[in-house]
Amino acid sequence: MKTMSYKKILKTQLKDPERAAEYLTACYEEGPEVFLVGLRDVVEVQGGVSRAAELSKLNRESLYRFFSREGNPRLSSLNAVLSALGLKVVFTAA
Repeated sequence: MKTMSYKKILKTQLKDPERAAEYLTACYEEGPEVFLVGLRDVVEVQGGVSRAAELSKLNRESLYRFFSREGNPRLSSLNAVLSALGLKVVFTAA
């Protein structure tokens, strides 16, 4: 029996916007650091930082800083990246 790495399976699933949204929601619930790692995963699958920068009309270098551990992303940048990925933030009552 041949096995696949979880990263390969994850990347296949994150191509689907619905799955990407579910993944990011789960990451967000784990905290800001986990959310940014998850968003990086989605951006990578969707064509990388260069493509996200092009679609979001943001500077590529700014996006690399955005995704770094030391980054302090602005809400406007987050919204631009999510929009470029075809996603949006939705709030529900706890």
